[in-house]
Amino acid sequence: MRATNPPDFCHASFHGRIGIARADITPPVGIYARNWGAAKHDVAVSIHGRLTLTVLSLAPLTGGPPLVFIDADLGWWKTPQTFRKFMARLLETLSMKPANLIFALSHTHAGPPLMDADASLAGSDLLQAWMERLFQTTVQAVGEALSSSFEGTLDWQAGRCGLATVRDLPDPDPARARVICGFNPDGEADDTLLVGRVTDSAGRLRATLTNYACHPTTLAWDNTAISPDYVGAMRVTIEQATGAPALFLLGACGDLAPRHQYVGNPEIADRHGRQLGFATLATLAGMEPAGTRLAYAGTVESGAPLAVWKHQPRQLSDNLRTTQATANLPLKDWPSADELEEQRLACPDRALEERLRRKRDIRRGLGDGSTFGLPVHAWRMGDAVLVGCCAEPYAVLQKELRLRFPQQTILCLNLINGSIGYLPPADLYDSDVYPVWQTPFDRGSLELTIETMAQAIHDVLSH
Repeated sequence: MRATNPPDFCHASFHGRIGIARADITPPVGIYARNWGAAKHDVAVSIHGRLTLTVLSLAPLTGGPPLVFIDADLGWWKTPQTFRKFMARLLETLSMKPANLIFALSHTHAGPPLMDADASLAGSDLLQAWMERLFQTTVQAVGEALSSSFEGTLDWQAGRCGLATVRDLPDPDPARARVICGFNPDGEADDTLLVGRVTDSAGRLRATLTNYACHPTTLAWDNTAISPDYVGAMRVTIEQATGAPALFLLGACGDLAPRHQYVGNPEIADRHGRQLGFATLATLAGMEPAGTRLAYAGTVESGAPLAVWKHQPRQLSDNLRTTQATANLPLKDWPSADELEEQRLACPDRALEERLRRKRDIRRGLGDGSTFGLPVHAWRMGDAVLVGCCAEPYAVLQKELRLRFPQQTILCLNLINGSIGYLPPADLYDSDVYPVWQTPFDRGSLELTIETMAQAIHDVLSH
C-alpha cells in the first residue's frame, strides 16, 4: 500500500497580514451587574478579574479590506436595539462593512449587562458612562491592531478538553416532570477544542485562539464581583506560558457548562480556566512548525522497516472571504412587549420579575411579527471557516456542521454580533426545559439555522 500524507484539515492555515491589540474594559465597582434572578444584589462590590477586549485583524498581503474580530469579556446585549445602535456607530466610525466585523462575547455572567439607561436600576449611571468608554476603547483597539499588523500565519489544530458537561438534567424529584439546568452525569458533551496559533515571519508566537463550547456560568447569584469567569484564568494560564495574548471564541454551548457551577467562590472559576488553558497549551505543543506539514520521506531498513516522516513546507492560503445569510425562524406566540411589561410591574417575586424583564426586552427587539430573520455570519480564513450567529444553539449544531464538512476546520461561535435566545433541538420542545421556554424561537429553528449555516459555509468555500 502506498503511503499518503495526513489530511489537510488538521493543518488549516491563513497567511497574510495579522494584527493583534488588547485593551482593558473592566467596569467600576458600583456598576449595575445583576445577571441572575436569584441574586440579592444589584451592583458589583469588587473586582475578581479584569475584563479585556482583544482584537484580531486579518488582511491579504496584497492589500484589500481587513476582517476584524473582537473578543470581549462581556455577557450579553439586553436588547437587539442596543447592539444595533452600538454596531452601526462602530461601523460608521471605522468605515467598515458589516460583513467584515464580528463583535464576539465571552458570555461571562459576572459582568455588567450591555444595555441602555434605566434610571430605575441601581448603578445605571455608571453603566452608561462605562458603555461609552467601551465604545471608545473598541475603536482605539481596532485602530491599534490595524496599524501594527505584521506578516504572519494563523494555524489551527484540534484537541480535547473535559471542562464542558451536558447541563440538561431530568429533575431528580419524580413529582416534577421537568428538566432542570445543571450537570447531567449521564450526558455526553462535545469536548472538541480548536486551537489557533498566530506566528510572525520569524516564527515567534504572537497570539493564541481557543474555540470551545462551555457556558461561563461558574459564578452565579452569590457572586458580587466583576469577573470574566473561567475565561480569565484561561487567558492567564496561556499567556504566562506563551507571552502572547490569548483570545477566546465561545462555541455552540446552548446545552454545555462546567459540572461544578452556580457558586460564589472565584477560585472554582479559576480552576476551570486553568483546565481549559492547559488543554489549549497541550494542543499548542502538538502543532507542527508554522508553514510546514509532516510528509512521508521514505523507509529506513533497521531491525524493522521504519517509515520516516519529515517536516516539509506546505502551501499557505491567503483566501479571505465573507458571507452573510438569514435564517427565517418562526417565533412563538408570545404576549406583546406592553403586556409583558404589565405582568412584570404586577409581579411580586424578584426572580420572576427578572425573567419577565428579559422576556419583555426580547419581545421589544423582535417586534410583534411571526418570524425573525436571524443573521448568520461566515468567514473563510485561508483553509478554515468561522460561522456563527447571535443566538445560543445547542452543541449538536457544531457537531452536525463538522460532520458535513469533514475535510475542513469549522469554527462555530455563539453570541456574535448581538445576543437574543437559545436554539434547542426540535424534540426538546415537548419538554419543560429552560432553553425552550426562555427562547422566542419556535420548534425547528435550530434545524433551520443548521441548514442556513451549512449553505453559508458552502458559499465561502466555493468562491
